[in-house]
Amino acid sequence: MSRPLAFLPNLITLLNLSAGFVAVVFALEGDLGTAALFIFVAAVFDFFDGFAARMLKAYSDIGRELDSLADVVSFGVAPGMIAFTLMKIALFGENLPLSSIHGSLTDWLFLAVLLLIPALSAYRLAKFNTDTRQTVNFLGLPTPAHAILWASFGIMTGYSSNAELLEILFTPGNLAITALVMSLLLVSEIPMFSLKFSGLRFQGNWYRYIFLLFALVLVVFSPVYAPVLIILFYIALSLSFYLLNISY
Repeated sequence: MSRPLAFLPNLITLLNLSAGFVAVVFALEGDLGTAALFIFVAAVFDFFDGFAARMLKAYSDIGRELDSLADVVSFGVAPGMIAFTLMKIALFGENLPLSSIHGSLTDWLFLAVLLLIPALSAYRLAKFNTDTRQTVNFLGLPTPAHAILWASFGIMTGYSSNAELLEILFTPGNLAITALVMSLLLVSEIPMFSLKFSGLRFQGNWYRYIFLLFALVLVVFSPVYAPVLIILFYIALSLSFYLLNISY
């Protein structure tokens, strides 16, 4: 294989990282809708770097490490910045720079909770790289799914016309609880299914087909709210299998 083709998966990974960096910049500036879109772009690149590596059989230790480093930025830091900006708006009514914040101890504690997002996302990625049990399905919430949840909040903030709903949803308490619960799910031992199909037969893939059909219906009828509902449905479906001891 020629050297340029062998480097293609790593190039796509670097595009993932670059999209994540741009998402961070937009989140810092308060443009959460655009920041969210770049997280989605990063997720597309994250899919295709693995796809390209499998197609070209271009596996390497550098590629594996680079993929995790890029994911820390795109799926750890970037969603953390969206959450941080949302929390500042919820607490102070605007996206204030840190130097202008004169909040109470409680305000700073609300902001500090959001450090869990990048910290436990990084831990989750390191755990995934060293855990041989996660070759088919996952243990804990995958970092891209967690990032898309926060990106969906950015989409809602940037493109929803229902300001009253957003004020109800994005309170400091709700944001802090979401950050805590979702970050703990990242490092939990709860099994969660992947979208890696074992052939195209309905048997053995029925829950994947149900999930994709549900996602498609949501995207068609409610594109602004679809991402958050899709991720919540994914978590609920995985938890149902776990609690009811249904194997897949």
